[in-house]
Amino acid sequence: MKFELPKLNYSYDELEPNIDAKTMEIHHSKHHNGYTNNLNNAIEGTDLAGKTIEEICKSENLPAAVRNNGGGYYNHCLFWEILSPNGGGNPNGAIGEAITNEYGSFENFKNEFSKAAATRFGSGWAWLCVSDGKLSICSTANQDNPLMEGGCGEVPILAIDVWEHAYYLNYQNRRPDYINAFFNVINWDKVNELYTQAL
Repeated sequence: MKFELPKLNYSYDELEPNIDAKTMEIHHSKHHNGYTNNLNNAIEGTDLAGKTIEEICKSENLPAAVRNNGGGYYNHCLFWEILSPNGGGNPNGAIGEAITNEYGSFENFKNEFSKAAATRFGSGWAWLCVSDGKLSICSTANQDNPLMEGGCGEVPILAIDVWEHAYYLNYQNRRPDYINAFFNVINWDKVNELYTQAL
């Protein structure tokens, strides 16, 4: 079974002004589509064909083409899922409680997560993960993710893409402004769902 580019639950322009339509279109239809096609090509005829993307990411000694494109595929699938035109605000439910318990307040969490995203050198991602019921924040380079060998081995439930293609058309080199805008479109209901599944 080949991996397919996921359909979005919103149109390219619905996240404006936080994420502009042109960036969304290029990011989804070009970048993510490229990772999808390259991943399918890289695993064709190997023992990785037929595995889930999570199983692939957790596999040891991945060839570079599989690691890069498999990560690109998985990371973006999660990224699109946790965005919403009706997002933003403060998290509630179990995830809101967990964030307060772990970080003292949502504002403290936001500062820690933003710092991880802003200080990731070059291209990469910042993550909120769950391990043994506890939350943690980390960042990874390139298209690596926490599931991979050398990652933090935890289950990601929130991700921000800090590759320049995710924000440069609208924000140029102002990555902190993009990170701040990202909080306006987080679908906390989805993050809460992923959190409870990971417990």
